[in-house]
This record gives sequence, structure tokens and C-alpha cells, in this order.
Amino acid sequence: MQDPQIHLDPASLSPVEEKLRGPLEEQLTSALQHATDKVSHDYAGEPVDTVAGELLKQTRAGLHPDIAAGFSPDQGELRRVAEAIVHND
Repeated sequence: MQDPQIHLDPASLSPVEEKLRGPLEEQLTSALQHATDKVSHDYAGEPVDTVAGELLKQTRAGLHPDIAAGFSPDQGELRRVAEAIVHND
């Protein structure tokens, strides 16, 4: 499985968020990649929806609380990562 990447939509960002977009994308991507590694390692046959929920939980745990509170990933993309974990087991 390829490492998942997070890209923020510039049209949905405030001017301050736009200035911080690069570092923010890096932090979000890093947290998601670490979560993916952990969830993949701990995977024990759970369904895709459970895996997606755990990915979100673990990603938020790896972020600063203020960033985690505002982190709302595309659910379809999160599900695709979860499906890759489930099907690679």
C-alpha cells in the first residue's frame, strides 16, 4: 500500500490557513501515515468501517488538540485507506 497523503483544498481555507497549508498538510499526512502503520500492524479482521474509525481516531491522536478538533478528512478517502488495510491482510 502506498503511503496516504493529505491535500487541503485551497478554496476552503481561510487566508491564515492558506499561508500555513504546506506545513499543515505535512503534519496531517505524517499523522495519517503513522496511524495507517499502527492500524495495519494491529489489524485483526475488523470490518472496513471499524478500521476507518480507528484510522481517524489514531490520526487525531497524533495531532495537536486544536488541529485534531478541526480535522475532518474526506470520508471516502479515509475508507479507501481502510479498505487497503483490510485487503492487504
